[in-house]
Amino acid sequence: MNFPFHVITGKTVHSIIQGAPQECVDRVRDAYLTHEQKQSVNPDSYFLRFPERPRDRIIALPAYLGGDTNVSGIKWIASYPDNVAKGFPRASAALLLNDYETGYPFACLESSIISAARTAGSAVLAAEWLNGRRRQVRRLGIVGNGLIARYIYNFLMELGWEVDEVLLHDLVPAEAERFARESVRPARHGAIRCEKELETVVRSSDLLVLATVAGTPYIRDASLLAHNPIVLNISLRDLAPELLLGSHNIVDDVEHVMKANTSPHLAEQLSGGRAFVTGTLAQLMLGRCQVDRTRPIIFSPFGLGVLDLAVGKWVYDVAVAREEHVAVNDFFWELTR
Repeated sequence: MNFPFHVITGKTVHSIIQGAPQECVDRVRDAYLTHEQKQSVNPDSYFLRFPERPRDRIIALPAYLGGDTNVSGIKWIASYPDNVAKGFPRASAALLLNDYETGYPFACLESSIISAARTAGSAVLAAEWLNGRRRQVRRLGIVGNGLIARYIYNFLMELGWEVDEVLLHDLVPAEAERFARESVRPARHGAIRCEKELETVVRSSDLLVLATVAGTPYIRDASLLAHNPIVLNISLRDLAPELLLGSHNIVDDVEHVMKANTSPHLAEQLSGGRAFVTGTLAQLMLGRCQVDRTRPIIFSPFGLGVLDLAVGKWVYDVAVAREEHVAVNDFFWELTR
């Protein structure tokens, strides 16, 4: 019996995802719905930490996604924040896919791009549903101007969002200026502003993207959200728990997001329960919960391994069909008992 094993490089992954962002978002949507239907297994993430390097970690996200995907696997993603100061991204990752019937791994994919794309897909999917299915806002604010922010912005643009103004803020002002210069598409907007004051961006944005590496909340003033914006709480720890208790809260998975001192986890500890959670994104799409603009709307996605599987399996299938994969012959050798 032959068990083929293929490697999908970052160049191929990037080409496939950039060429079909709507299909990527569709795969994320389908994964959420499959997960809501209990056709998945998504254990807790596992964290490898280092006593002498407290900022660094490597995370394992094992999962199984049923439905049309029907694949298991694991993402192994390293987060080293100091990489940014060295001029390259914080995260690096690989995704291993396993055959459901035999358990044999059949593919290894470069996965920092898959991880960024599934995060962006989740963010723009939520933005559309939280915005009444409209792809239009007056002001888009982005706090934290790194790779994840770039993917979210690019997906918004590729999916046809209309944005009058873009407001950027980063703790390192040069990063906001770089983002404005290299990533923002000026022809799509009436104005692009790099703001030194965080409060200006938060107070002015109709759609606010939080994509930082913050470990503890720093946005605490509830008056900053008095205009009831949509907040994509991608980095999960920027918002004080009191702000969540006064908002509509949509999450990707209630059990998963209530961990590791995320803003929802802190809100649960502060309030003594989970009544502040309006529902999941899948439940919103299925009409099982609702939000309105009488309060801020906050989307807090913990990031599920099933999303990596959904996007990764799609990328794998396309790469093999295009013959853009690297076959590793004889990867499995001892095949007799």
